[in-house]
Amino acid sequence: MRDLVLFIAVFGLLPFILRNAYVGVLAWSWLSYMNPHRLTWGPAYDFPFAQLVALTLFASLVFNREKKHFPVNGLIIVWLMFLLWTVVSTYFAYYPDAAWGYFPQVIKIQLIIFISLWMMGSPERIKLMVWVIFLSIGFFGIKGGIFTIKTAGGGRIFGPAGSFIADNNHLAVAMLMVLPLGFYLRKHEVTRKLYKNLITVSLLLITLAIIASYSRGAFLAITAVAIYLWWKTPSKVITGVLGSVVLATFVVFMPDAWMDRMASITEYDQDKSALGRLNAWGYAVNIASDRITGGGYQSWSVETFQQWAESSASVAVAHSIYFAVLADHGWVGLLLFLLVFTMGWRMAGRLVKFTARSKHEDAAWIGDLAKMIRVSFVAYAVGGAFLSLAYFDLPWHLLGIVVLLDQLARQREIIPQRAGARHPVPAAVRNTPPA
Repeated sequence: MRDLVLFIAVFGLLPFILRNAYVGVLAWSWLSYMNPHRLTWGPAYDFPFAQLVALTLFASLVFNREKKHFPVNGLIIVWLMFLLWTVVSTYFAYYPDAAWGYFPQVIKIQLIIFISLWMMGSPERIKLMVWVIFLSIGFFGIKGGIFTIKTAGGGRIFGPAGSFIADNNHLAVAMLMVLPLGFYLRKHEVTRKLYKNLITVSLLLITLAIIASYSRGAFLAITAVAIYLWWKTPSKVITGVLGSVVLATFVVFMPDAWMDRMASITEYDQDKSALGRLNAWGYAVNIASDRITGGGYQSWSVETFQQWAESSASVAVAHSIYFAVLADHGWVGLLLFLLVFTMGWRMAGRLVKFTARSKHEDAAWIGDLAKMIRVSFVAYAVGGAFLSLAYFDLPWHLLGIVVLLDQLARQREIIPQRAGARHPVPAAVRNTPPA
């Protein structure tokens, strides 16, 4: 039955995608994040729905005459420089065939996100994108929160098989990244009290699912997010007390096994998993220092570890966005990667700053969405330090949304058009001819 419903849903979307290309972006995002075919047991399980939607989307782009605008700024240029460098590092990879085999998986994600930058610039489309991302990943948080209550925290929560978030640790950080988007949606996109209450319950269930993931990286990330939010709020005493009570309530609910798992964070010198990470991180530093382009994709093997790692007995991937990029693309790649997200962080901060003092009707939601995406970046920066999520769609998609918000804010003159201007230039002044 699930297979039939999914086939009807996806094939039913194809005519709408041909007519409106942005529907294809939304459909691809839904399939990419939620992987609904992995929730079936029949022919839909391995059916290439995402490829079908992508092909239809490309056809729609060819015949679609809608006026499009691609934003170009410093962030986009550095972003493209990073992608270009990944081509170079793939060409000079230690295992070229394996690297080129993995390269399409990365580049197709980037391609769809750049199509999003081209097609999703209106307020309505940006908001629809946020809804799709939140519901697609939040689904597993709601489902996982209910499962946690039923099992009294005794079972672990996993994502769809074969996806970036199949692992419980990866899923936990992804849920934490979409949690702020839920707060934005509750505040700006829902008016009826019933729907607000439903989103509130959903956020609580997602939070419970994150804690019940047994992920130490997610626990550190949620702690970092809580500290960041506390630091940004003006009522530090009240929010600190309330936050501590809520967190303590969730923690007390969890069984002793969860407590033991979190306590092992301080015992990294006795944890085989942690020691394996340290060995992999050392490998990443050494191969990047020896090869300017790094090892390229798929370089993690006994052979390479014998040359650049302290121990070849423990071959593992980086389990860190930073060391994964360092090993794959060298120090230049890591620098560009960090620069891209630093510029995205600063761009979101600029949006928060200018919207706070603007009276434009779009300023409030743009500013609050940028503020929540900053919280998502905190979750990614901390949680990703212990997980292999460097090429995961979500952080790059959020980065794209920040670029679209910046473009929209400039069109609405919430942010000055001229680089370096401290205040928007009034239209009357801009349109006055020179003397």
